[in-house]
Parts: sequence; C-alpha cells; structure tokens
Amino acid sequence: MFGTLIGLLILIADIWAILQVFKSSASTAAKIGWTLLILIFPVVGFIIWFLVGPGGKKL
Repeated sequence: MFGTLIGLLILIADIWAILQVFKSSASTAAKIGWTLLILIFPVVGFIIWFLVGPGGKKL
C-alpha cells in the first residue's frame, strides 16, 4: 500500500515536471532531453530538473 502511494506521487510529480518542461522557453532539443531524462530516471531526473532545469532553481 505504501509503495503504491509513493509510486503514484512520483508519477504525478513526473507528469507535472514534463508539462512544465513543455511550457518553458527552452529549445526543442532541450525539451526532448529533459523529458527523456525524467522518463528514464523518474526520481533522479525529476530532482535534477527541479534543481537546474529550465526555469528551475539555480544552485
């Protein structure tokens, strides 16, 4: 039950991140790259996108 909830939260966060990528002013190639990163590595890709992605927080 707990694992299912965590998986659902990750799925929702990844979908939200991908939508934000497509709304950004980044180039098409960057959008594709970010989307692939998020899809292939859901948790790590989301964290990387959140920290340094288009419109993300700058370190």
